[in-house]
Amino acid sequence: MSFGFLGIQFGFALQNANASRILQTFGADVEHLSWFWLVAPLTGMIVQPIVGYLSDRTWNKLGRRRPYFLAGAFLTSTALILMPNAPHLATFIAPMFIGGGLLMIMDASINISMEPFRALVADKLPEEQHTLGFSMQTLLIGIGAVVGSWLPYILGNWLGIPKEASAEGLIPPNVVYSFYFGAFVLLTSIIWTVTTTKEYPPEFYEDEAEVEEEEKQKKKFSIPKQMIQLLLVQFFSWFALFSMWVYTTPAIARHYYGTEDPFSAAYQDAGDWVGILFGIYNGISAMIALSLPKIARRIGRRSTHAIALSLGGISFLSIFIIPNPTLLIIPMVGIGIAWGSILAMPYAMLANSIPPKQMGMFMGLFNMSITIPQIVNGVTGGLILKYVFNGDPLYSLMLAGVLMIFGAIATLFVSDKLDLKRQ
Repeated sequence: MSFGFLGIQFGFALQNANASRILQTFGADVEHLSWFWLVAPLTGMIVQPIVGYLSDRTWNKLGRRRPYFLAGAFLTSTALILMPNAPHLATFIAPMFIGGGLLMIMDASINISMEPFRALVADKLPEEQHTLGFSMQTLLIGIGAVVGSWLPYILGNWLGIPKEASAEGLIPPNVVYSFYFGAFVLLTSIIWTVTTTKEYPPEFYEDEAEVEEEEKQKKKFSIPKQMIQLLLVQFFSWFALFSMWVYTTPAIARHYYGTEDPFSAAYQDAGDWVGILFGIYNGISAMIALSLPKIARRIGRRSTHAIALSLGGISFLSIFIIPNPTLLIIPMVGIGIAWGSILAMPYAMLANSIPPKQMGMFMGLFNMSITIPQIVNGVTGGLILKYVFNGDPLYSLMLAGVLMIFGAIATLFVSDKLDLKRQ
């Protein structure tokens, strides 16, 4: 049911680990990177609620959610193939603007597939299995992200694919081929889910309690209290994650490889190592995914999420004192634990409070708690970097650590139905 998420995250990991250096290769300044990354949350904020609303009301031969999986898969695969080839498409427009446009298309397409996958788990599983269902998604997300993040390094260092571009302004072959392979994995994994998973027909949801609830919703649109309470948690968490995705490569290149030149071999080595580090934190999230339901049953979902975010925040802060890039593996463990919980716990806490027939719409609206903090970061992150941190991206990662700890504190104020039952 969730296998397609492996492919989605494979493509998403390639984007996260490589988009900044691709855009810098095309000519973007480090202080402007956050502006280009804005296109991802902006498109997500628009696309996910619309797709969620439509998928609640769709039913055809493929089902309710699966048509959107498939459409998103074809669009994302196309964008993955085109993005590293932006210089070859640039006749009248600068490559970095083509790259930014393809980044927007890629993220919009990923969102077309991603939101219905969240809703599908909530559609098909009973309330007591929601935590397990979203944790299984985290496991598959982690596996896909590990391979996607590591692939450029593997191709360049183990399989002999060139790590340097044939000319300035082009993308190294090891990165280009990684994007091609990512397109293949994403498409085939989603097709696997589409062809092997059945959905409940609309009649399944037509019980008396649900009809009564739907009538209430028609009279008064009510946002669940848990969704409102989770907004602050999500804001701190995703502001921090956005900083990590945008600034880790330039921060590592500057402080450990001694370069700020995106065309240098040292910068490409830094980018490949960041891919390895990102693969590690995703691998950790996969390893702890199936432990999260057991921990949550023992101490509650709020406490589980708060502890995970605290570990992530401390790990970000520890980067400041780590003396060499190899030891950066250590903070990636804590960040991976936080990432695994971020992918599962908020959705599990929310799903129990949403009417089943409106699951797609509410999950799409909840995505705004992911996109808005990224938009705020995209608008302000470059200004903070330039005027507060004097152009040093390492301090943007320190800020991420502080905010993730704030998110842990905010988690303790969320009302979770299952936690209340435990009490």
